[in-house]
Amino acid sequence: MAGPARAAEPARLDTGLLTGVLSSALRFLSPRTLEAHSSRTYSLWGLDGLTAIDPSISTIEPPQPAGKPARLRLMIGQNVLLELGEPPENDMTGWVRVIVSAMKAAWDASPALRNAGHDALLQSFFDELFNHLDPYSRYVGPAPAGNDRANRSGAEAGVGLSLSREGSALVISAINANGPAWAAGANIGQRLLAVDGRSTRNQDPATVETWLKGEDGSRIRLLLADPGRHGAIMRLRREVVPPQTVFSYMHGHVVVLRIASFSSDTAEELSQNIDQALQDQKLAGLILDLRGDRGGVLQQAVTASALVLDRGIAVVTKGRDPKSNHIWAVQGGDMTHGLPIVALVDGRTASAAEIMAAALADHRRAVVIGSSTLGKGLVQAVGQMPDGGELFVTWSRVLAPLGWPLQGLGVTPQICTSRGGQALEQQLASLGQGKLLDAPTVLASRALRFPVSVSRILDIRRHCPAALGTDADLDTAALILERPESYKAALAAIPDDMDDPAP
Repeated sequence: MAGPARAAEPARLDTGLLTGVLSSALRFLSPRTLEAHSSRTYSLWGLDGLTAIDPSISTIEPPQPAGKPARLRLMIGQNVLLELGEPPENDMTGWVRVIVSAMKAAWDASPALRNAGHDALLQSFFDELFNHLDPYSRYVGPAPAGNDRANRSGAEAGVGLSLSREGSALVISAINANGPAWAAGANIGQRLLAVDGRSTRNQDPATVETWLKGEDGSRIRLLLADPGRHGAIMRLRREVVPPQTVFSYMHGHVVVLRIASFSSDTAEELSQNIDQALQDQKLAGLILDLRGDRGGVLQQAVTASALVLDRGIAVVTKGRDPKSNHIWAVQGGDMTHGLPIVALVDGRTASAAEIMAAALADHRRAVVIGSSTLGKGLVQAVGQMPDGGELFVTWSRVLAPLGWPLQGLGVTPQICTSRGGQALEQQLASLGQGKLLDAPTVLASRALRFPVSVSRILDIRRHCPAALGTDADLDTAALILERPESYKAALAAIPDDMDDPAP
């Protein structure tokens, strides 16, 4: 006869891994945050995050007689789970022990915590801690951090082709400029007839795209055919291909270069596209489309800006950690030799994209058209945690070449398209007479210095409200490039120089 069923043992908490993650996190945070905080402060902030999983859990510091050291009490409802003496304010090791002890006691007593799991416990701790800092510092758990790393580097080896169906055939619909197919001369519109001798006829594009993937460095044979021609074999080696970030197309005698984000190869992609655009002898200008670009790698924004700047400061970063203080200067020459440039921005343009727009505007190298940008002028350092997660910690503020802060303010365009068609027509008419209507707002934005009040920032931004980009942006850019005097008048509204932003 079977005995009574035994209750399942509660899931065990890996206190060793917790200790490793928390120790690494506090060591990473301590010297880098914009404002200094003690290990005690970080710990108490984070422990309040347990409540997000189980609202019955709380931490309190009961009053102590004068001269007695402070104590920390962990409660579940009205019951005391644990009471510990507090270590010295900046005893990092001691505070990690307190956090782990409190988490272990809460884990053992709370089914809600155990059901949520180990990753959720850490996530809640860091979410509450970072709620006290800024909007961009955060902890990303192991699974999403792994996905993000794969996306940044290119998840699998391939050839850099996207496919679509035309009748029973598959054709190349897009080519990643970072991939081997681009380097080998594949063209959009070519038919892909076979992969390693395997016919693609009547196959689904997604299925054939999986055939293109494989081990990094492995060989692959593609049978490609131009319309109306017989097929030819293209032999390639698969590579881990970073996502393409720069896309090019013609708009009359103007080349539009859309920069979707700033990843490890963006500046190289932009250089290749500019070089290709310059082959057109009738090229009237470039439009850099930064609308919807949420940013990415700061260094890539600087390097991309350097492609069209002769010399000077591209951006300055300032923080509490001496390693975060940097003057990013460029030199070497404008590869376009002064070709007129317009930068398109909108309310989603952020971070590295704002840095590029600000650099080109402040150096009178581009006319910025669109709306006020997002205003993300804080830079994060990234720390790898022992559990595979990542810690993003804001450690510096961004200042544009003329010394104004991007955070909160964003880039104020010379020509605003977010106030409607009538306002835009007035601006264009005024530019035709050599005057920029929004010059006072542009000058006011460049005159701001950190620290600045929120009300002052809002007062400037209301003159060109943040909005999503529209076709009017592109039409206006093309028109300005066709009118040299209007283009020069828009550039001239940027002041020659202001306070030196260097530390």
